[in-house]
Amino acid sequence: MTEARSPSPRLARSGILALLALVMIATRSALMRDHVAPLPDASWAVFFIAGFYCASGTRERLFGLATRGFAAVSLLGLLALAVAIDWWVISAQGIAFWSHYCVSPAYWLLAPAYALLWLGGGWLRSRYRGLHLRELGLLAASALVATTACFIVSDSSYYWLSDSWMTAAAATRSVGGWLKNFGDWYWTFVRVTLAYVAVAAALHVVATLLWQALPTTGQVGPARRG
Repeated sequence: MTEARSPSPRLARSGILALLALVMIATRSALMRDHVAPLPDASWAVFFIAGFYCASGTRERLFGLATRGFAAVSLLGLLALAVAIDWWVISAQGIAFWSHYCVSPAYWLLAPAYALLWLGGGWLRSRYRGLHLRELGLLAASALVATTACFIVSDSSYYWLSDSWMTAAAATRSVGGWLKNFGDWYWTFVRVTLAYVAVAAALHVVATLLWQALPTTGQVGPARRG
């Protein structure tokens, strides 16, 4: 009799995190766009998905984020990777990192914005019970809320704290100007993020069904004759 072995949860989560890091490298750095296909940046979806797979699964201590465990490592690691990618892309253009228009005081508020995405995934993980219609609704709601929260922080900070977007035609800030800017860009970011999350959800369903189809109690080999 041979028993089926379950993969180590830590090993599985590490593998998923590594895959997500590769996706962010490929799309945030424009490697995919320049050499394979014009895919948009998947960073926002990566943080949400990482929250789902790397969170502790409970609501205690911010889904494990307020610890020194794997959850915190996953978020901090992806944040560091995002900055490293940005530094590499900007430097490759012959521009000093600190003088690029994207690197303003608002740039550093991307950290809490991305953390909101991670927490959205962690929240979903704490309520995940399997492949049910309920989970589909929770996925849609959590992804939309987390993406909206991230956009509010990132867009608002860029509008109110950065001078890079200002032109002769728009040289002052106003609530009306911010609302217009919000409306101009909101759906673009939300649509891209939700599309990537939908692809990840589909892959999760396929992988889960394939795993459930594997023997779990053991496999009995043919009897020997002796």
